Amino acid sequence: MVFYHPPITLSLPNQRLINFNMSADQNTDLEFSSPYTPNTKNDRLSMLKAIGVNTVDDLFEDIPDSYLNPKLNIPDAISEMELVKEMENLANLNAVPGEYASFIGSGVYRHFIPSIVNRLALRSEFMTCYTPYQPEVSQGTLQAHFEFQSMICQLTGMDVANAGMYDASTALSEAVLMACRVTKRSSVNVMSSLSPKYQEVLKTFLDAPGIKIKSVKEEDINTDENDACLIVQQPNYLGYFENLSKLSEQIHNVGGLLIVVTDPISLGMYKPPADYGADIVVAEGQSLGISPSFGGPYVGLFACKQQYIRQMPGRIVGRTKDTNGQTGYVLTLQTREQHIRRDRATSNICTSVGLIALMATIYMISQGKQGLKHIANLCYQKAHYTASKLNEIDGYTVFTNKPFFREFVVSCPLPPNEINKRLLENKIIGGIDVSNYIKHGMLICVTETNSRDEIDLLIKSLSKIKTEK
Repeated sequence: MVFYHPPITLSLPNQRLINFNMSADQNTDLEFSSPYTPNTKNDRLSMLKAIGVNTVDDLFEDIPDSYLNPKLNIPDAISEMELVKEMENLANLNAVPGEYASFIGSGVYRHFIPSIVNRLALRSEFMTCYTPYQPEVSQGTLQAHFEFQSMICQLTGMDVANAGMYDASTALSEAVLMACRVTKRSSVNVMSSLSPKYQEVLKTFLDAPGIKIKSVKEEDINTDENDACLIVQQPNYLGYFENLSKLSEQIHNVGGLLIVVTDPISLGMYKPPADYGADIVVAEGQSLGISPSFGGPYVGLFACKQQYIRQMPGRIVGRTKDTNGQTGYVLTLQTREQHIRRDRATSNICTSVGLIALMATIYMISQGKQGLKHIANLCYQKAHYTASKLNEIDGYTVFTNKPFFREFVVSCPLPPNEINKRLLENKIIGGIDVSNYIKHGMLICVTETNSRDEIDLLIKSLSKIKTEK
């Protein structure tokens, strides 16, 4: 039997199926400067003339040559085999997972990630539908986003949630801008116990619109009718819980909104922010089944009351029925972002970090309510066990003036950076240096991944450091 194959014509990227090398008597307006650029030569000339320059280079004449065309110190190209070997050598410089006991937190946490998370999230069907610009062909992705939103609402107790934001710091900044739009005010109260990293991002966001930031402490809050919102982190940067009931009453009495930056794992066993009257809730979703990965990418959680939904930034996925009565998922309330409203858009956030949100979704589904409660309880019990043992060491004092979840501050007899160097010799990654808050203060974090042996090794190592000194 003979199979006939028709001739196949191959077209390489730098070849064109249509010949645009036209003769002089033909329309030269179709001369393309690049096979990948739709603008013709005459198109480019018209655009340059409209803005008053002759060449593209004229647009960059203010930039010094040393910055415009710097000499790049790039090595010569190598083969794929050599490149793989080089990457393997670099990867081997990293510490082997599990080789070091880690007690570092401060916004990024090490939790056990079930294998099902990456097994499902990294399937090609999801990887290739990263952001659903054409929702009608991305029903699976949209459904996952819808489930993500639903579970964030259940966790926080809020009415509505979006499909995710870049991270907690940008979600918080967008929440403040939203509060200012809702209240038509331009002053915000920020609790001094908010993460300093979040505060830095917040300053960047609020500088251009001229929104005033007032840093306040719980004991000296003085809210007035010019305040758009009060920002509270729960648990706060040092791991302790604030008096949300009191703070909520103070800001609501002057017509402002309460913005709560929460920890999703803590919500497995503590009351949600909605129970304290929170108007907007944001959080970092990294702890929900996402590896620390040397700093990202992560996913910001964002939820609010129903009455503010039209001011909410980011994407919102809705569920509806088509003309045949079948369930369908759509992007709704989309008069924002990179779309038609432009200068009247509520936000310039252009992506939902959908793949990371999917990982968080799979994690929450696989754990369920009881699973999250169990994980939260393990963090709580292990952290409090560690704190009690540290308090028994002469020279170390754990601050227990407020309740805490999985992080707490211990005052050390030596600067934390010196102690951490010694701990590293015993393959222990110590806590964050918070000496600017408390003298010789170290912020210790304990999660369900820290074994009893690791905790006891930490206690033993710290006792030895004190003894030797």
